[in-house]
Amino acid sequence: QVQLVESGGGLVQPGGSLKLSCAASGTSFSNYIMGWYRQALGQQRELVANIRYGGSTNYAVSVEGRFTISRDNAKNMIYLQMNSLEPEDTAVYYCHARRVATSMNYWGGGTPVTVSS
Repeated sequence: QVQLVESGGGLVQPGGSLKLSCAASGTSFSNYIMGWYRQALGQQRELVANIRYGGSTNYAVSVEGRFTISRDNAKNMIYLQMNSLEPEDTAVYYCHARRVATSMNYWGGGTPVTVSS
């Protein structure tokens, strides 16, 4: 049973930083693309960034240069370092895992991020 548990969300002022963490368990994640999605109130869920086992990354245009995704394969952890946060980054952030061979998707329960003064 794949489980993804996020942590690290909270309230931050514009221009500030937060680091989200996702603890993954239940399988070997060597064949998974791991990532972060977000969903703002009244909006569709959107990809923020993802990372392959070998370390190649992909970012949404809106966060490129401000956010950094990383993974620790030995610990089954995924991180999202968010810098220069803007009010538009306010959303619930979800950890995501997609098995490459089957395209099966798994989601965490989400962690809220609020950027406000």
